[in-house]
Amino acid sequence: MIVFRYLSREVMLTLSAVSAVLLVIIMSGRFIKYLAQAAAGQLDPGSLFLIMGYRLPGFMQLILPLGLFLGILLAYGRLYLESEMTVLSATGMSQQRLLRMTLFPATLVALAVAWLSLSLAPQGANQFQLLLNKQDALTEFDTLEPGRFQALRDGTRVTYTESLTDDRVNLGGVFISQKNLGSDQKDRGISVLVAEKGRQEVHSDGNRYLILHNGYRYDGSPGQADYRAIKYDTYGVLLPKPDASDEVTDRDAIPTSTLLSADDERSRAELQWRISLPLLVFIVTLMAVPLSRVNPRQGRFLKLLPAILLYMAYLTILIAARGALEKGKIPPALGLWWVHGIFLFIGLGLLYWEPLRLKLASRRSAALEVARG
Repeated sequence: MIVFRYLSREVMLTLSAVSAVLLVIIMSGRFIKYLAQAAAGQLDPGSLFLIMGYRLPGFMQLILPLGLFLGILLAYGRLYLESEMTVLSATGMSQQRLLRMTLFPATLVALAVAWLSLSLAPQGANQFQLLLNKQDALTEFDTLEPGRFQALRDGTRVTYTESLTDDRVNLGGVFISQKNLGSDQKDRGISVLVAEKGRQEVHSDGNRYLILHNGYRYDGSPGQADYRAIKYDTYGVLLPKPDASDEVTDRDAIPTSTLLSADDERSRAELQWRISLPLLVFIVTLMAVPLSRVNPRQGRFLKLLPAILLYMAYLTILIAARGALEKGKIPPALGLWWVHGIFLFIGLGLLYWEPLRLKLASRRSAALEVARG
């Protein structure tokens, strides 16, 4: 029991450290991406941390299996390097017994991954897409920041204002540059509007207008001396209507209960993917235990790179099989299970290869001794 607690503690501590590092790396990259979208006016800056919270379960369901895999490799590799595993082996600790002890922390991780994959991650993905739909319903003036040029999503319009009231109705020092596209979507030049002030108005038909006061409009093509300037006292600009939608179409956001009753390829692939993640935890544990065995003279990182490549091959083939299953290229009965079967066979081979090799070597030595005698 003491050895069991010691090994479990080593694995869980290393798992926590590795998973925390991986989470920081992935979350940092995603946060920078969303921050750039917020700077471009595509997202509300106040919702960035809410978005990251919704995305967290989806990240964790992929990080935890990798964290466990690396945790076993690093924790047991250190024990082999410091000859602690040699002492345990001398007291009867076989690879099979070590695997049985490791399955307890692996089961805890698998239960956490199953909860994330089957329940929490779909809920987070659903809320994330609803939040994006809400962001799409915002007009450019709902995300406009004073003193900063802001481009629309299609890049045909750039807006700037020196000042903006808290209710986002009245603007001061307005600049608008817009590309003029013909019916054939060819560039017809640009129009530039400058105004001393402006305000938003919502008409009874739901259309939004920006009413500008005391300014100029310039029409022409860059590089040509054919610009036309018009001075105006009042000028109305129709604001484009946002594409608002409450529909959730992301496959990651579909509840698991809905997938169970669906019979299309897309739903089957998504359901099998969610079940595959906790199953993956047990198979990578089976592979990690024999791969963690290292010679103290070779160093603990000798097998780390091949082990990571093996894990990446497992995950890559699983993702590729998921895509093929969605397209109907793989029979639903075969699904993703054949991928798990291949790597289960590899894991069993790794587990029993070393004892089998030692046994064969022992028999060979015994045969040679008999032959010499």
